[in-house]
Amino acid sequence: MAAQPSLCNSPPPMESQGKKSADPRPPSNYTDLISTLPLEEGWAPICTRKYQGFWIPQRVLPGIMDMQQNFKARPDDLWVLSYPKSGTTWLKALTYAIMTRAQYPFDHHPLLRRNPHECVPFVDRTYSRGQASEIEAMPSPRILNTHLPYSLLPHTIKSLDCKVIYVCRDPKDVLVSRWYFNNGMRPQPVEPIPFTKAFEMFCEDNCPYGPICEHVLEYWEESQRRPEKVLFLKYEEMLEDPLRIVRRLAEFMGCPFSPEEEKEGVVEEVIKLCSFDNLKSLEVNKTGKLHPEFVLTKDSFFRKGEAGDWRNHMSPEMARKLDRIPEQKLEGSGLTLHGVDVEAAATNGDVQAQVLSKLFVIFFLFFGCLE
Repeated sequence: MAAQPSLCNSPPPMESQGKKSADPRPPSNYTDLISTLPLEEGWAPICTRKYQGFWIPQRVLPGIMDMQQNFKARPDDLWVLSYPKSGTTWLKALTYAIMTRAQYPFDHHPLLRRNPHECVPFVDRTYSRGQASEIEAMPSPRILNTHLPYSLLPHTIKSLDCKVIYVCRDPKDVLVSRWYFNNGMRPQPVEPIPFTKAFEMFCEDNCPYGPICEHVLEYWEESQRRPEKVLFLKYEEMLEDPLRIVRRLAEFMGCPFSPEEEKEGVVEEVIKLCSFDNLKSLEVNKTGKLHPEFVLTKDSFFRKGEAGDWRNHMSPEMARKLDRIPEQKLEGSGLTLHGVDVEAAATNGDVQAQVLSKLFVIFFLFFGCLE
């Protein structure tokens, strides 16, 4: 436990000197302000500060503040946004594959050689490493990413009316994915966070980039006000009907699939290229790190990629408690965040048990007759 404060309060590691960058030093002029913000250390090794109503990882706060002040948006920028662990990796791959489909054959696409997070960069983390020039040097149109809520985005993104694609996910699955991801980041001296503790913190809106309901609601409300500029997606719907979602993405991005592409199966090729199983199987996503300061390797972004994994980690009572929070906070908004229904999941479990029981009886009777 004694090591925990030093893990949280240590400055971001510097980039190696051999790496080219016009501005390799992370911004440091926000340190005094950051030190005055409310501190939360419960998600160690991630340490968060409450900034403008949200719990932001302290490690990236200098870059976020620098980004808010200095980022220069372009009218054709496309922003791929999400609350962490909500389908970010998949959405990045899909948007990148859709935008670049005419430039590369699918059997020689950059996504076969590079991780989706290398193709679509985390802007705030790039700023935190002091490498804003990398973002500025990207050719247009740029696909960019951040986990920031809408209210914390740089003003130029809003003033130029840049297009935004946001994906949300059942908070129960978000929590499970966050728990695994967070514990995978801890160095050996730090004990894993018990799931029950992570559950309580999450229910109390204490989670990196949380509270989740406010995060999701900001983008939902923008999508209702400006549907031509803000596309709001649900991870569960992407899993259920990827063909429809990919066509919708292409239409929103301004590069719809032509009749010829439809006939040639280009939509299906995009889905196949970006599928969880395909991306997870690639050597580039099995080993190595995105950046030297990352503790986790690239394979940590490809755990299961499914809906309903919360059933393997929490009781129906815990699930109901967590479900009540978005029900109350999103009431009247027209938005629901349930993925797999708790009662249906419990019922399905009972039905499966009954079926297995009947099969066992039939099996027993059958072989008993043979004897």
